[in-house]
Amino acid sequence: MPPAENDDTSSDSRWRRPVIVVGIDSHKKTHTLVAVDQVGKRLTQLTVDATAKGHRQVCTWLGQFEQVLLAIEDCRHLTRRFEADLLLSGYAVVRVHTRLMAGARRSARERGKSDPIDAEAVARVALREPDLPKAELDGPTREVKLRSDHRRTLVRQRTAIANKLRWFLHEIDPELVVPSRGLKRLCVLDTLEADLAARCGVVAEIALDLVRDCRRLTMRINAMEAQLRQLVRELAPNLLAVPGCGVLSAAMILGETAGATRFKSKDAFARFNGTAPIPVWSSNTVRVRLRSCCLSVLGR
Repeated sequence: MPPAENDDTSSDSRWRRPVIVVGIDSHKKTHTLVAVDQVGKRLTQLTVDATAKGHRQVCTWLGQFEQVLLAIEDCRHLTRRFEADLLLSGYAVVRVHTRLMAGARRSARERGKSDPIDAEAVARVALREPDLPKAELDGPTREVKLRSDHRRTLVRQRTAIANKLRWFLHEIDPELVVPSRGLKRLCVLDTLEADLAARCGVVAEIALDLVRDCRRLTMRINAMEAQLRQLVRELAPNLLAVPGCGVLSAAMILGETAGATRFKSKDAFARFNGTAPIPVWSSNTVRVRLRSCCLSVLGR
């Protein structure tokens, strides 16, 4: 069957209107694929193990189709490796949000819920929705996001330890004053470690361990921030020139955006980051509001 007319303005032939759409329902141990034609009729299906061997088996199975678009349920913690193997094999992959599948599943002739039914629903959504986000190989911005997220985890751990440590210090000596935010400073931790090492008792012993944990976490947090600073300077030096935008804020923007060019328009980007206005009126006075996630970021 000859390929359909190209409806995409892109020169990449992978994104031409496909003859076959393959929906993929992924799980930790298996991937289920269902191929449908342009009217949504199921043609064939395949279930493979979620392993490198299973991924190669999928690529061999896809070779029977002349032109194919792969649609995968957007669960990147499960599908990141699978997506990468498909993209490296030259296939076009789009991501389908789970909320779009409910309507496709309800309209299906087959009742119930199973992996093939879900995979078929994914394929039908891809047929219906022309502007689904395209999967891409991870770039340097993912390293920024991973490091930024890991730093926040370390900061939360240090905060929990510091809170517990302050109560022990108050029990040991109420007059032992620790400056505000002092447990983030290595010089303050050095002084506390020397003081606690000279004291006896189980409380002082545990407090000394907590001080050393704070020191270890602080050194890791500082090293992570230095790495983020270097990455941000290389990837987006203009962000650091914006008043009020430091290394950590710039790293969060880079990590969450993952490249603004992946959005089809500035309006789509505004919807993604929560700054697109939402209409909330039912009379003659026009009113709009921002998303709650955006208001929390703005501190309102």
